[in-house]
Amino acid sequence: MKLQRYDTSYIKDYRETSEGYLTVNVPITRPGVFPYQRQDGTVQMEAKLPDEIFSDRTIRSACAKPVTDEHPNEPVTIDNYNTYSKGLSHNDARVEDLKLYVSLTITDKGLIEKIYDGKREISIGFMSDVLAESGTYNGQQYEYVQRNIEINHIAIVDQGRAGPEVAIRSDSDAWQIENKGGHTMPVYKIDGKDFEVDSVVKAHIEKLQAQVDAAAVKTAQVDALQGRYDALEAKLEKTEKDLADEKAKQVSADELGKQVEARVQLIATTKPLLGDSYDFAGKSEREIKEAVISTTKQDFKGDGKSDDYINAFFDATVEQVQSTGFSSTGANSAYTGDVGADKDLDEMKNKRLNMRS
Repeated sequence: MKLQRYDTSYIKDYRETSEGYLTVNVPITRPGVFPYQRQDGTVQMEAKLPDEIFSDRTIRSACAKPVTDEHPNEPVTIDNYNTYSKGLSHNDARVEDLKLYVSLTITDKGLIEKIYDGKREISIGFMSDVLAESGTYNGQQYEYVQRNIEINHIAIVDQGRAGPEVAIRSDSDAWQIENKGGHTMPVYKIDGKDFEVDSVVKAHIEKLQAQVDAAAVKTAQVDALQGRYDALEAKLEKTEKDLADEKAKQVSADELGKQVEARVQLIATTKPLLGDSYDFAGKSEREIKEAVISTTKQDFKGDGKSDDYINAFFDATVEQVQSTGFSSTGANSAYTGDVGADKDLDEMKNKRLNMRS
């Protein structure tokens, strides 16, 4: 939803026509940061940026618009034009000196008299989208930006917002000087020197300057956004690294739990076979398994044997012991010296090896 706004400038020069009308050439707005009052009475700083007020849309909207005595309490339309209009703007809206200019002709006698008496500030009434965007323009902080600006009317007011910086200028303006042919031409200053230029050329140069200023504002905004983006990207990378570290820790903890559980199970399985005197401290899984195998084959040597061989031999030994009820000591020892039993163990071991392969 568009909001209605008002900006002001100051009439410095005007010219009376033969009919008694007043014709003025006035800068009606300029880039800047301006205070606007909310409905609750508080004030918010809004930016009118060059790329908005110097857009083709806004420049066209300044043409053929009614001139009013103060701001009406509603937009001026064809239905209330005769009530509010005291004149009309021309179709010469253009950019000069980083301001938006347009000529006005005031046709109302009462308003003309007020101007002669000192009522000379001009305030545009316009509609715009006001978006929450913070930043700086020419060193001034703003909280909101006016977008899609469309001028509705141009009011003559007692006191306005921008003051005398934006002022009406006519043919008697200081930018005009007389040349040898008796005609007037605009003056453009380059590196401290004045040059006469065609008015079209001057307007084009100033429009280009306005575009440069607009580009500078955009560049600053892009740099600010890039800075915020880089900060967020760095934060995201740190968060992802922290999550990866936590996941690695969790995997390590799970793996450690599995190793502890396997160690407890191994000790529980082998302790009845090795006896209470066997010291498990500092022994690797393979050393414990080789000790179990040695209870059935006293001359067993694990040197040069693969882990798969040791594991298969161990599984076969445990299976045989558990099935026959052998223990680590006494007449029912796992190692019996019985050749037949040793043969059976070899067969079981070979079967396990065949299954693993």
